[in-house]
Amino acid sequence: MSEFYTAKVLDHVHNPRNVGSLENANVVVQAGDPGCGDALVFFIRIEDDIIHDIKFLIKGCGAAIATSSIATELVMGKSLDEVLKLNDQKIAMALDGLPEEKMHCSNMAASALHAAVQQYRSTIAGETAPVG
Repeated sequence: MSEFYTAKVLDHVHNPRNVGSLENANVVVQAGDPGCGDALVFFIRIEDDIIHDIKFLIKGCGAAIATSSIATELVMGKSLDEVLKLNDQKIAMALDGLPEEKMHCSNMAASALHAAVQQYRSTIAGETAPVG
């Protein structure tokens, strides 16, 4: 595996950050890639349009673990507008690159975060019921 991944990817695979669930999450979003069996859940606490805390649970390959882990670091403390600017390429670059065949993992993380922002904003707007 190490011949395909950068040192940063391997670090996040072996020492993922922000793993677990979040008791006081006000957004919970799931994502997955049925083609490869990856399943991701983000638990997010948003206050005043800022990500105050984020955790994740994942079932997936090393790249899925690494991209989810680095994504949590990239959005912690950021505004929701900043989160929406995060994409699969920026996640991959933060890991010093991913093999092309693993880019779907960074896309899964970015898409899940975008869905979380949309879910939060629609809840605030009164369009959907809040989580919890």
